[in-house]
Amino acid sequence: MLRMYTDASTKSNPGPSGVGVILIGNGIHIQLSFPLEKEMSNHQAEFEAVLSGLNYLIANQLVHHELVIYSDSNIVVSAIERNYVKNPLFNEYLFSINKRLKLFPSFMIQWISETQNKEADHFARQALYKRLKSDYSIKKTTKKED
Repeated sequence: MLRMYTDASTKSNPGPSGVGVILIGNGIHIQLSFPLEKEMSNHQAEFEAVLSGLNYLIANQLVHHELVIYSDSNIVVSAIERNYVKNPLFNEYLFSINKRLKLFPSFMIQWISETQNKEADHFARQALYKRLKSDYSIKKTTKKED
């Protein structure tokens, strides 16, 4: 069984974002940090965090394990549990997540508190910092060219 902890960090709402994913189980402990290219709301970034983790597992052929997903986002956990979202902006996220989850023999998702999700939060903040630093470099380069 694999445990996947996900979290997102967003500056402003919407704004630049980053996600953190921690994968634990079957002899692995993987810490991932992904800056997100598009500006988005924190809720969108939380969905992206789950997608990023699932994409990593699929790309690395780790789909033969049972999967338990932990998130501190009530909206994400509720959406996946109920297979329903109120906000039409989240429909595509839910569709994409469900498509990927079908590749696993079984999965479960569980809400956890922010205090139980500190490691994923740390890597989400790192990803946001990378994104902000990248934005600053781009702006600085553009100004020099003017």
